[in-house]
Order: sequence, then structure tokens, then C-alpha cells
Amino acid sequence: MTHPCPGCSSRVELGFEFSMAFQPIIDVTRAKVWGYEALVRGIAGEGATEVLAKVTEDGRYRFDQACRVKAIELAAQLFPPGESIKLSINFLPNSVYEPAACLQATFTAARKSAFPLEDIMFELTENEAVRDTDHLRAIILEYRKRGFTTAIDDFGSGHAGLGLLCDFQPDLIKLDIQLIRGIDTSRARQVILAGMLHIARELNITVLAEGVETEAEFVLLKAAGVRLFQGFWFARPAFEALPAVEHFCIPGRQSAA
Repeated sequence: MTHPCPGCSSRVELGFEFSMAFQPIIDVTRAKVWGYEALVRGIAGEGATEVLAKVTEDGRYRFDQACRVKAIELAAQLFPPGESIKLSINFLPNSVYEPAACLQATFTAARKSAFPLEDIMFELTENEAVRDTDHLRAIILEYRKRGFTTAIDDFGSGHAGLGLLCDFQPDLIKLDIQLIRGIDTSRARQVILAGMLHIARELNITVLAEGVETEAEFVLLKAAGVRLFQGFWFARPAFEALPAVEHFCIPGRQSAA
């Protein structure tokens, strides 16, 4: 049974407008775009930090819901028809009241836009500690039951670490940029990467390397067994558009998305 939640009945308005940019996620084993992450932007392309600064505590739920709707609506317009491409949407776990009820806006937006629910991935974004781990477990279980892919963003930084992974095994983890940066010259980072990949294999979790900016980083990560990539070396986010991809699986190879 789906129960109503305080956020769903709230009349709080955001008081500002926003849009989305899209950055591709590359599957190097297939040399193609696996998905796109929707990244919040101002209506004139302003960065996420400027937009997030406008979100009040009372408006967190409305903003979280509005981001989902905006991402789905734009993706439905931009994604190539007939192709199974993931849309990655960030969500704030502390902004979800009742997991099933809080998905209704997602279902409605997907239905109106004719966007496949199975192509949606929700990224757990942890800028603050999860207040209730049982509640987070309920969110993840509900999302999986509905057929969504689940991911932990910025894994290895802040609150998104091994402790969280002990309680929640998502479909995918996105390795934090601090681990990726300079990994080709850092023995310590390479050892940590090997450990994370081993853990992921044992738990049947896919690993995505985000924030890749150089060919050297890419080559090392690919040789280590990473399959999914995201970062400026492939493409910068494009405002309300799908950017051209600079590289796929072969260093120096040029191709467009």
C-alpha cells in the first residue's frame, strides 16, 4: 500500500527556475554511450553550486522531485529513439519521505514523456550523512523493485564509503574523482583501485570511473578492468543537449556521439 507523505502534500514552491546539462557515460567494451547523467544548471547555464544555493530546507523535497521530472522530460526529447540508454538522476536520500509515494512524479513524467522506466538510474548523492539507514534501505529496495538501476555517487569520499556499502549493495558505484585524479602515477591510488574492483566483483557491482580527464588515467583504469567511464576526457556536460564524445575505447580515436 502506498501511503501519502508530508512532502507530497506540501505547497512549498521553489521560487526559481532551473534546467539540466547532460554528460555521457561511456561503455568502453562496446565503444558506445551507455548513458547520460543529468546535471542541474540555471536557466542560463549557471553551475550547480549557484542553483543549489537557492534551495531552502523546506524546498528540498520539491527540488528533488522537480529535478527528476525535468531530467526525464529533457531526456525524452534528446535521447535517440529506440536505443536503450540510461538516464542517471541524482537524488537526495534525506529528501525522500515515503519511497513508493515519492516515485509517483517520476512515473507520471515517464508516462507523459514515453520514457522507459527501466532506462532510469538513480544515484545516491551523499553530501550529508544519511539520517536513517533503515529508511535508505527501504528506498533502495523500492527502487529496485520498480526496476530502476541504483548507484552510489562519489564512492570513497565523505559519507559514501565502505560503511555504506556494508549495508547497501547498489547495482553500480561511481569512483570518486579524488581517487581517479593522477592514478596513473600514484601507486597508492592503484592499490586502492585494485581493492575496490575486487570488492565490486565479489558483490556483483559494476564500477564506473568518473572525473577522468587524461588519456593516461583512462589507459590505466581500462587495463585494470573498469568498463564504464565519465569525465572531461570524453566530453564536457552540454546544456540541454547531448555533447559530442571525443574518445571511446582507443586512445586518440575521434568519434561523435
